[in-house]
Amino acid sequence: MKLAVLGAGSWGTTVASIAVHNHPTVLWARSAEVAGAINERHESPDYLPGFGLPKRLGATADMEEAVADADLIIVGVPTAGFRGTLEAAAPFIRPWVPVVSLAKGLEQGTLLRMTEIIREVLPGHPAAALTGPNIASEIMAGYAAASVIATDDLDVAQAIQRILSRHVFRIYINDDVLGCELCGAFKNVVAIAAGMGQGIGVGDNTRAAVMTRGLAEITRLGVTMGAKPATFGGLAGMGDLIATCMSPHSRNRSVGEQLGRGRPLEEILAGMNMVAEGVKTASLVLQLGEQHGIDLPVCWEINRVISGEATINEAYRGLTPPQHEAQPG
Repeated sequence: MKLAVLGAGSWGTTVASIAVHNHPTVLWARSAEVAGAINERHESPDYLPGFGLPKRLGATADMEEAVADADLIIVGVPTAGFRGTLEAAAPFIRPWVPVVSLAKGLEQGTLLRMTEIIREVLPGHPAAALTGPNIASEIMAGYAAASVIATDDLDVAQAIQRILSRHVFRIYINDDVLGCELCGAFKNVVAIAAGMGQGIGVGDNTRAAVMTRGLAEITRLGVTMGAKPATFGGLAGMGDLIATCMSPHSRNRSVGEQLGRGRPLEEILAGMNMVAEGVKTASLVLQLGEQHGIDLPVCWEINRVISGEATINEAYRGLTPPQHEAQPG
């Protein structure tokens, strides 16, 4: 088996670092400079500082070189560049090669999930999504983690499971692709909400309540759309939600926390070298809710803050303790 991972950000590089221990793997980077650092110094200083990469992991900025001989293609670019990356790779991909998405979000304008884009751009190729509570830096440090490979073809799922599992990185199979991808998209929005709560100091009880209500919202929407209820209580749902809302390494949680501390959104995003998908996903999930007649109050409040229609204190109204009252001492 030969693998190609498209996207040399933190998660794409981490997945490539896992896969290369099982099969020859090449990592495609948009930047020749990033590819050079991986090939020459076996490091990714911009995305995984402090971690050495496997010496056998090769990188290239040439798309044809990356995918022409690949038996499995894994796409780890942000949702905004997902379709364009597939279109650039399409002329060089052999027929029937499975394609796995690492991206968690929806496409602007179409509201398509990433596996739907794969089927649209590469008809005839099995499409899958790898999702779950996966903080890249922790996996690179060797901590145990579990993920879900979601595809409606269980034979393909089992093959990918064998290819990507390694030591304490375990992969489980789920045929509820819709539910798994909705969880991956929506949890980023809830993570912004949890980070905002941390930033303004509402307390852990309040943040837990917001997380729980967020999970209830996406479950209602997902089940209405045809997803399985059990998916939302598993790794792809609750597991990923907890990790993204609580981890200091979470980009979306960090955006929310900085917003809570008073920093403008534009300034926060300008200082990031990676994408916080939840910023754009909030309005997209609301559109899905409108299409299916589902109210999403947590998502609605976060979108109002992101769009500048409301302040964080207004979004958390009724959940913030009155400042003039004496606190328990």
